[in-house]
Amino acid sequence: MGLALSGAVLLSDAVALIAMGLFNFGIVLPGCIGASFLLLAWKWPRVAHWRAASHRRQQLWQAAWIAFALWLATVAIFFINIHRNTEATIPVSSPVKAIIILGSGTPNCVASPTLVARLDQGLKQAQLSPQAKIAVSGGQDFGLRCREADIMADYLTARGIAADRLIREGQSTSTEENLVFSRRLLEEQGVAATDPIVVVTSDFHVQRAVRIARKAGFGEVAGVGAGTPLYLRYNAWLREYFAAISGWVFREY
Repeated sequence: MGLALSGAVLLSDAVALIAMGLFNFGIVLPGCIGASFLLLAWKWPRVAHWRAASHRRQQLWQAAWIAFALWLATVAIFFINIHRNTEATIPVSSPVKAIIILGSGTPNCVASPTLVARLDQGLKQAQLSPQAKIAVSGGQDFGLRCREADIMADYLTARGIAADRLIREGQSTSTEENLVFSRRLLEEQGVAATDPIVVVTSDFHVQRAVRIARKAGFGEVAGVGAGTPLYLRYNAWLREYFAAISGWVFREY
């Protein structure tokens, strides 16, 4: 019953988010785990019979659950760390020269709730630093013809940001490319990599984004986190768990 209930919750969550046009590993993995739990609950008598057939199978069964529990423990530790470190301090030694807002998906060519939260946080930072250039960074989502950067720029100009403050970076497909490509465009506009900048992203993404920005060559960089909608929060955090691992493996930071 426990497996069936857990599986139903995980699978329903994944199906609901996919139906909303959201699709990433942080959504698919819980869905797959949920489906596996439901199948295991359905075939429980047969699985119990399989386990009882040999001592080696029982050991394998126990080892699999122990490994799963240890993995869940690492995920929990990662989530706690995110919760405690969602923002960095804005540099105050000199005026901020640029604000980089990172994209976060545009299902059906419409800004997602996560992206809207980032853009609203970007608006706040733009008001605090009226002299700063604003780079909106995001390329084309898979299967779409629109560019995130254009949707982001349209959102900001509709809310009072002057078009000449905006720099559209519409080629990137990852956080690393967001920051490398934005740096090049900012330098063309007279913003040096050593100038103070602010990176606006989601709360869970702040730490990794700042590290990647420093590797991309930015000298004085701070991150500001936008809140993640509750219905998507833990899926996004799970996706970030794997992104942090892959970023470390591939030396993105």
